[in-house]
Amino acid sequence: MRNSGKFFGIVFAVTIGGTLISGCTTDGGQKSTVKAGASTMTTASNPSIPTVTGAAGSAPTISAPQGAAPTTLLTQDVIVGSGKEALATSTLTVHYTLMAWSTGKVVESSWSSGQPAQFALAQVIPGWQQGIPGMKEGGRRVLVIPPALAYGSAGGGPIGPNETLVFVVDLIGVA
Repeated sequence: MRNSGKFFGIVFAVTIGGTLISGCTTDGGQKSTVKAGASTMTTASNPSIPTVTGAAGSAPTISAPQGAAPTTLLTQDVIVGSGKEALATSTLTVHYTLMAWSTGKVVESSWSSGQPAQFALAQVIPGWQQGIPGMKEGGRRVLVIPPALAYGSAGGGPIGPNETLVFVVDLIGVA
């Protein structure tokens, strides 16, 4: 795997009147609103990030991407976790769903098999290495990963060449 590019952003989380407002400024102003105790969470504030719905602990539903694929890594928390924080050196247990930007179709999902995936963060594609640190157990994050931080011009397995990837990641455990 290649490790190219750098990721810079500011992440924030604020509680106002019982509503948690969170986001990051990797693209100039992404943000999402999540009500405390809500069973369904939605992302809708950045048109470059597909809408994600679904209750915590269940498979997410992802809308088809719209427009041109972003050329930089975009991240957005749908559910902000409260457990242990993922570090670049962590081993993670996650459920994930992967959608191809070009087709809007789910390519792979650990939810389908019923078994979460476990791996060292340092051993996966750069988009995950840059987009997951800081996420906390119990959280759900959307990653929109350009080809340069994924499988590039070669593609890999069911991923075609130069494909932008949309992952929805539920962080179950951090070791």
